[in-house]
Amino acid sequence: MPTILGQNQYGKAENRVVKITRDGDTHHIKDLNVSVALSGDMDDVHYSGSNANVLPTDTTKNTVFAFAKEHGIESAEQFGIHLARHFVSSQEPIHRARIRIEEYSWERIATSDGNSRFIGADEVRHSFARKGMETRVSQVTYDGDTWEVISGLKDLTVMNSTNSEFWGYVKDKYTTLKEAYDRILATDVSARWRYNWTSDEQRMPNWEKSYEQARKHMLQAFAETYSLSLQQTLYQMGSRIINSRSEIDEIRFSLPNNHHFLVDLEPFGLKNDTADGAVYFAADRPYGLIEATVLRDGVEPKIPVDMTNL
Repeated sequence: MPTILGQNQYGKAENRVVKITRDGDTHHIKDLNVSVALSGDMDDVHYSGSNANVLPTDTTKNTVFAFAKEHGIESAEQFGIHLARHFVSSQEPIHRARIRIEEYSWERIATSDGNSRFIGADEVRHSFARKGMETRVSQVTYDGDTWEVISGLKDLTVMNSTNSEFWGYVKDKYTTLKEAYDRILATDVSARWRYNWTSDEQRMPNWEKSYEQARKHMLQAFAETYSLSLQQTLYQMGSRIINSRSEIDEIRFSLPNNHHFLVDLEPFGLKNDTADGAVYFAADRPYGLIEATVLRDGVEPKIPVDMTNL
């Protein structure tokens, strides 16, 4: 039977870019993992092997590093916009560019006064430590006319040690789970939110501030919600962001329920769950997986449902 070519794209994935900006003795760091995917008039290279319309993936890699120097990295989103615009506008066969970026955060290392004096500096401003396991992510897509910017984070581990319950659920002959009226609620947040900025005619968001504020509202909602289910908490997290940030129209979450089970200490003559605390076993798998999209009213969902899932 005859075959035809379907959707296709190519590019250079996972370009690790570290940009150091020197402001006198004070240094700033941006640490990115950038993946480029290009699509357009690429039938010939698949059917006949002709590379006439192919920009080498090595060239896309070089462009990423050159742009880091030429344009700097104000934010992951702004850097992705520079790259996507360049590939679509400079190469006629390329109709669409998708730039995916992971950003790894660093924080400045605070040194003691004595050590600063010992090395002959009033203050050390060029030493950093990687912050936790949280990773900031961004995807910028451009087709020559319309922008789509989806940002978010993954591996943000959070926990409430109380103010969480789970009861009143469906029970059948296979149900063994006991109802809980005070439990640990813990998850590793994977979230993606979509901006309503789609055109150069619109005012561009402040990407850095928007990310910081979205993250802040997400964490505040998690901490301040008395949870009767992880689904309820998820909805409150998404609603808080959308109600607080006018530039965001949609957010999708994937939240594994990191179960914590009380350990049976009776064989050792110990009562576990007492007024002064308790000991739990943290189970890494299997786990409940809660996923949902929260939207501004009247907005159509556009974030792929498999973008955050495990």
